[in-house]
Amino acid sequence: MGSGREGSGKLSTQSPALMEVPYSYDSRFGEAPGTNPEELVAAAHAACFNMRMASLIAAENLPALQLISACRISLEDGSITRSHLMLEARGEGISEEDFARLAEEARATCPMSRLLNAEVSMEFTYRKN
Repeated sequence: MGSGREGSGKLSTQSPALMEVPYSYDSRFGEAPGTNPEELVAAAHAACFNMRMASLIAAENLPALQLISACRISLEDGSITRSHLMLEARGEGISEEDFARLAEEARATCPMSRLLNAEVSMEFTYRKN
């Protein structure tokens, strides 16, 4: 509620994972506690990529690895310009070539990667008080 710089809100998800998490201009561009859209996109992209990588490994009947994924989103001039995934894997039983191939496939085919290249459509409702 309020204007862009002075306003604030609370974000909740259908699951109890996020319940009334604060967000504001200062949590996005400053140091205020809370979250921001770029942080949420980064978390979603890392999780999606990690799950896709694990499923690709399992589909090839390769040994499970411990996968630790992170993502950094770049925001420039009001646009998300880059999503950079970082993957650390621990375990053995997969060749470097197979691992690289599967990681690239996971990067290219996880739903969040596809979303970031998707057309954005919209519908809205505006109700006056």
